[in-house]
Amino acid sequence: MLNVEWGCARPPVIQHSTFNICLGGPGVTKSLPWWLRDFLWLAMFVAVLIGLAYGLDAIPIAGIAYYNRILVIMGINITLAVSLNIINGHAGQFSLGHAGFMAVGAYFSAYLTFYHFAPRLEKMPEGTQQWLMQNVYLVIAVLCGGLLAALAGYVVGLPSLRLRGDYLAIVTLGFGEIIRVLILNIDKIGAARGFSGIPHWSNFFWVYLAAGITIVISWRLVGSSVGRAFLAVREDQIAAEAMGVDTTRYKVKAFVIGSFLAGVAGGLYAHYMMYLNPQMFMFVKSFEVVAMVVLGGLGSISGSVVAAVILTFLPEGLRSVKDFMPGGRDPRMVIYSIMLIVLMLTRPQGLLGRRELWQVLRRRKDSAPNNKADEGSAPVS
Repeated sequence: MLNVEWGCARPPVIQHSTFNICLGGPGVTKSLPWWLRDFLWLAMFVAVLIGLAYGLDAIPIAGIAYYNRILVIMGINITLAVSLNIINGHAGQFSLGHAGFMAVGAYFSAYLTFYHFAPRLEKMPEGTQQWLMQNVYLVIAVLCGGLLAALAGYVVGLPSLRLRGDYLAIVTLGFGEIIRVLILNIDKIGAARGFSGIPHWSNFFWVYLAAGITIVISWRLVGSSVGRAFLAVREDQIAAEAMGVDTTRYKVKAFVIGSFLAGVAGGLYAHYMMYLNPQMFMFVKSFEVVAMVVLGGLGSISGSVVAAVILTFLPEGLRSVKDFMPGGRDPRMVIYSIMLIVLMLTRPQGLLGRRELWQVLRRRKDSAPNNKADEGSAPVS
C-alpha cells in the first residue's frame, strides 16, 4: 500500500508493506528503501539526459553538431578521468597505461558490432524493433569491451602491482605501447590503416549515462570497505599491510575496476567517431588523462570532472587565438602547456586537492557567530 502526503510535518515511517511518501516535506528520499531511492534518481537522470539529447539536436544554431561533438568528447573524458582517479587518486598507484585499456575496449567492441551485430541488424525490418536491438547490441558490445579491458588490467596488474612509484608507471606505460603495437599488426581490425566502417550507435545520451554511472560507482566505492582499503594503501602501504590489508589484491582490484570503465569509454568513443587508428591511443593520450586527474586533485571525484571539462574545452576555446598571431601560427599547445605549468607551480595539489567541489564552495557554519557569548562580548554564566 502506498500513502502519499503533501507537506508532512515529520518524516514518514515505513511499516512492513506500507510506504508513506511525504512530498514537499523533509526527508523525501531518505525515507525510501535504498533500491527504490536509487531507481527514482536513475529515472530522473535518464529523463534529463533524454531531454538534453533531443533538445541539443533541435537547437537552430549554426554549427550545433560541432558543439555537440565537443560535449560528447567531454563526457568520454569525464569517464576516463574518474576511472583513472580510482587507480591514481584513491588507490595511490601511478598508472600511465589508461590509453591501452581504452584501446582494448574500443577495438573489441567495434569488432563485435562490425562483424557480428551490424550484419544481423541489417536483416531486420526498419522500425522500433531495429532501433531497440541497435541499442541492446551497443550495450552488449560496450560491456564486452569493458570486460576484456578489465581482464587486461588484471593480467598487467597481478604481476606488476608489487612494484611502486616510478617502476609501476614504466610498466603500465610499456603495457599501453604493447597494446598499440599489437593492434598495428592485426589486419582484421585495420592494422596501421585504421578501423573504419564502425556503425554510429553512440550519442550524447549513452556517453553521459556512462559518465554518470562511473561517477556513482566511484563515489559509492570510496564509502565502501573496499574504498577504505584503497585509501589505506594510498596513505601508507606498509601500515596497511601491518593492519592485515592485502595490498596487492586491493591494488589489482582498483586496476580492474578502472580498466573496465576505461574500456567502456573506449567502446563509446569507437561508436561515436566511427573510425579508429592506433595513433589515437599513444602514450600522449594517457598523459592527457593523467593531467586531468592531477589538475583536478588526486582523490577528488568532482575535481576530475571539472578538470576533464576544462582540458577538453581549452584547446577548442583557444582556436581563435591564432587569428591574432603573425603568419596564422597556432599557439594553442604553448598556451595550454604554460597554463598547466603555472597551475602546478602555484597549486601543486590540484584545483580541489582531495576535497570535493561542494566542500570547497559551501560556507563554514561557524564562520559567523550566532550567539553573543561566541563573540566574547558577554560572560557566560
